[in-house]
Amino acid sequence: MYIYDSVKKEKREFIPLQEGKVSLYVCGPTVYDDAHLGHAKSALVFDLLTRVLRANGYDVTYARNITDIDDKIIKKAQEQKREIKEITDFYTDSFHSEMALLGVNRPDIEPKATESLEAMFAMMQKLIDSNHAYRTEEGDVYFDTASDSEYLSLSKRVQEEDERQERVESSSLKKNPADFALWKSVKDDSLTFDSPFGKGRPGWHLECSAMIEKHLATDDAPFAIDIHGGGADLLFPHHENEAAQTRCSSNHALANYWMHNGFVNINGEKMSKSLGNSFFLKDALKEYDAEVLRFYLLSTHYRSNFNFNTEDLTIAKKRLDKIYRLKKRLFGLADNSDTTEFQTKLLEALSDDMNVSSALALIEEMLSSANETLDTAGKHKALKKETISNLKYIETLLGFGVKNPYEYFQFGVDDATQEKLATLIEQRDAAKKEKNFEESDRLRDEILAFGVNLMDTPVGTFWEKI
Repeated sequence: MYIYDSVKKEKREFIPLQEGKVSLYVCGPTVYDDAHLGHAKSALVFDLLTRVLRANGYDVTYARNITDIDDKIIKKAQEQKREIKEITDFYTDSFHSEMALLGVNRPDIEPKATESLEAMFAMMQKLIDSNHAYRTEEGDVYFDTASDSEYLSLSKRVQEEDERQERVESSSLKKNPADFALWKSVKDDSLTFDSPFGKGRPGWHLECSAMIEKHLATDDAPFAIDIHGGGADLLFPHHENEAAQTRCSSNHALANYWMHNGFVNINGEKMSKSLGNSFFLKDALKEYDAEVLRFYLLSTHYRSNFNFNTEDLTIAKKRLDKIYRLKKRLFGLADNSDTTEFQTKLLEALSDDMNVSSALALIEEMLSSANETLDTAGKHKALKKETISNLKYIETLLGFGVKNPYEYFQFGVDDATQEKLATLIEQRDAAKKEKNFEESDRLRDEILAFGVNLMDTPVGTFWEKI
């Protein structure tokens, strides 16, 4: 298996710290607002990575944090006159629900910042004791970037003089303009936590380093974890600062491999709330089937910037439709358990830095070949079982084609109409059993008047939106 290391800027063979085991940490959401397409893209990328690692036989421990301490959360709670926990619980539950609709599996570990304060205190104390951090007269604690000779080695960033000057003016109590907060003293009556350093709140960068040390790191390894992931916008300053904290407080570096997914653009423009084009996932899910969104958001290589637009989304849906139309031809039949040549090639493609373009090309080829052979071979049982096995492998590895193929084509019909159709189909089935064919035909015509096709199959009667 090969992974592109976004710090070393090269594709590297993946060799885990412990044979057969993988530790993966991904920066999760700050739960003060609804999830947007950028959150969805990152969650899907690392869901796919986890699936590929496990398909290669690795025992994966996947951790993704929840940031539930943040000034934005406090501001929203004040504006809405609600408790902070009410805000964070609501948006955490919403995030989980929307990710589940996209087929994103929950991580093995999902620590919250509020539940990890003791680990943060311990890391801060280590940094102070080793002269990598200092306290100001106002009670803040800062990381001393000048004490770390490797600072900026992760992002390869060179700070400009005007940036340094701006930082000096914004915080005159820092020793160095690039120093960042580990603990922020709070004097007002907003959310604070008791700590050995006084009342305040932790810095954002600190929580991830502390959580990794608490849940994933081992003392005798050269790195805390195998893989650290997140959006490309986190490389600096967030991941740079995480790496510095871990490097200076422990006997190891933070991660052996760094993976960063690209940005999501809306119609060619970088997605941003300030630009008014932050496409909330909940709104997209009203317009498009969740699995279509999954297929579309994964159809571009994870490191590339993704340009979300309705034209490409429509094309993606048509490609996904092909999977479901083949699945519909074989619905209800059993598969075989043998690994096929197609499955081997598909895993090889995704094991090459998640080369999704090659993977989708292999799927298109398999679909075309299977349909052509089924057209000529008729009821060839071995072929059908192999094809069903391939479709199930796509489900497991990529999360596509997991639905009942008939129900997949029902998206976009409102709940009231679906209930009415279910009732009419039930009445029609009863009429057929009673051999009341006149009533059965009348009910069929009433069903078709809703703008759907009707299919009688060995496992039941289904309708499909035209």
